[in-house]
Amino acid sequence: MKGTSFAILFAALVAILIASQSMYVVNATQRAVVLRFGEIVDPDVKPGLHFKIPIVNEVKKFDARIQTMDSRPQRYLTLEKKAVIVDSYVKWRIESVSKFYQATSGDVFVANRVLSSRVDTGLRNQFGERTMHEVVSGQRDQLMTELRDKLDKVAQSELGIKIIDIRVKRIDLPPDVSESVYQRMRTEREREAREHRSKGLELAEGIRADADRQRVVIEADAQRDAEMIRGDGDAKAAAIYSKVYKQDPEFYDFYRSLQAYRDSFEGNKDLFVIQPDGEFFRYLNNSNGKEKTAK
Repeated sequence: MKGTSFAILFAALVAILIASQSMYVVNATQRAVVLRFGEIVDPDVKPGLHFKIPIVNEVKKFDARIQTMDSRPQRYLTLEKKAVIVDSYVKWRIESVSKFYQATSGDVFVANRVLSSRVDTGLRNQFGERTMHEVVSGQRDQLMTELRDKLDKVAQSELGIKIIDIRVKRIDLPPDVSESVYQRMRTEREREAREHRSKGLELAEGIRADADRQRVVIEADAQRDAEMIRGDGDAKAAAIYSKVYKQDPEFYDFYRSLQAYRDSFEGNKDLFVIQPDGEFFRYLNNSNGKEKTAK
């Protein structure tokens, strides 16, 4: 009885071992191939639970998600033979599992190494056909699109992978070139600054000269208007004086004498040498203003 139980238990263990070796699972993020003594018998195993023949069959699983190959910055020459440092990356995924396994033995590092060489050659050719302005801004998107399409055909035929995208992260000038470019930029900016300052000074001189001219014209017009107004006032004053003189000559003489006294004796440092009995003091000597007759 004990021997029978032991045989059953042993048979169960062997069955479990054979079952575990016969079944395998392919996740949703994986692709797989089945080999029979190194030969591919199932080139594309879908996700799910599958069976195989132990020892005879071997399953190779690969990551089916999008991979990123970040290349090291490389130095390229443009159409004008100007050097640039380009930092790029590539997005790819497995398209043909069997071809990928045959080309790389399923090693992602081998795929990246081959792909990096292809990208380097493609970028070198694309940059060599374009000017600095075109690769920096003018035709950058077109360059990436053309390179992606060309590289995708080669990668699918040789490596069994599909190129999702190729992008240039940065385009820099070499350090030895950057300093000379910055120096030229500084010189150019200084030259433009000098031109702007000279134009500003020229405009300022023109504005200042025009302002001076306008000031002279305004002062001349004001002087002319003042002289005309003063002349009109003097004429009116003379007319008023003449009218008053005709109405009462004696009062007019008296008033004019008072004005003369006020203007003459207004200061305290004035010195006059005049005869006391002269015509100037006749209203001081005689309240009537008439000369005294000799008796």
